[in-house]
Amino acid sequence: MRHRSLLILTTALTTGALTLTACGSRDDNGDKGGDSGSSTTLTIGVDAPLSGENSTTGLGIQYGAKIAVDDANKKKTVDGVTFKIKALDDKAQPATGQSNATGLVGDKSVVGAIGPLNSGVAQSMQQVFASANMVQISPSNTDPSLTQGKDWQSGTKKRAYKTYFRTATTDALQGGFAADYAYNTLKKKKAFVVDDKQTYGAGLAKIFKAQFVKAGGKAVGTDHVNTGDKDFAALVSKIKSSKADLLYYGGQYDESQLITKQLKEAGVKIPLFGGDGMFATTYIETAGKAAEGDLATSVGVPVDTLPAAKAFVQEYKAKGYKGDYGAYGGYSYDAATAIINAVKAVKEANGGKLPTGDDLRSKVVEEVQKSNFDGITGKVSFDEYGDTANKQLTVYQVTDGAWKAVKTGTYEEN
Repeated sequence: MRHRSLLILTTALTTGALTLTACGSRDDNGDKGGDSGSSTTLTIGVDAPLSGENSTTGLGIQYGAKIAVDDANKKKTVDGVTFKIKALDDKAQPATGQSNATGLVGDKSVVGAIGPLNSGVAQSMQQVFASANMVQISPSNTDPSLTQGKDWQSGTKKRAYKTYFRTATTDALQGGFAADYAYNTLKKKKAFVVDDKQTYGAGLAKIFKAQFVKAGGKAVGTDHVNTGDKDFAALVSKIKSSKADLLYYGGQYDESQLITKQLKEAGVKIPLFGGDGMFATTYIETAGKAAEGDLATSVGVPVDTLPAAKAFVQEYKAKGYKGDYGAYGGYSYDAATAIINAVKAVKEANGGKLPTGDDLRSKVVEEVQKSNFDGITGKVSFDEYGDTANKQLTVYQVTDGAWKAVKTGTYEEN
């Protein structure tokens, strides 16, 4: 979303002992890692909002990665290597995310990181990971500039960080996909567009507005809110006066769930349409009946419908994990799997041994770029910018108190 120091690692070498690999640690038995047959523990960091705002989707990211690690350990995907998760709470705050990134880089056992959830947080973390040559894969960031540079809209695309990847497609497609559905399927002609002033929300709203107008619709009003706002009476009044037949919101569910409730209570019976930032069960639980008929786009195909994700969904539910796996859980699983597969490829290319020093991290980055496997959400591979090759998107609508998929497809930028 969604729209984040190079280390000197030492190796111990004694007569008759095996080498302790870089980014590795001793297992519970005191064995040292490196050679085939020994045991090395590698850590995959996870950064997301695990408490407070956005935590419903943040926890889905944490546990999606956790299940991937558990599966890899059970299957012994990488011989002689045990993986573990180190999850850090960024509270959806860029400064906290940057601090978390620094902490992960400083942990010699960490070989890569999953996250963050929010694009604004990602901006504060990218340089930290790049300086350490450590891979970062977000399952949810959708701001195009994170991979394609600040001038992407003018057609000048430039990748700034070779260490940054994502398994979620971008707002360049999501905003247009929503605009096309609003105008051509819902037959809406007048949209009022609101955003939360954040990197993700403002960017998505801008793209929706441009594509909606281009399709033939009219933007009858625009406004902005602050994250954390609770009273939207003034905004509701503006929307009511505009005679809009659709409200488009760029931001998270924390505010949109209150906006739709206050809008409907004021007698404005129009749907609120948003992006993946509001695609969460919490939105419906808080808004109640007011959410009925509202819509949201999200990345990919509904995970519950994917045969490859069946075991993942069952395990998530069976273990009683908190949060919502529906938005990004599967994409977090695939992101973690990409890192695990990269470690395997590095080890095999190095004669069955993990490289020492910071070499392991840099080689994992190279192997992630080469990713090409069938994940639980579909084909996992990355283009020259680090963007996912999986461009599928889905429109969901609240029907009888639950999100129901109403359209899945792709969108071509124009």
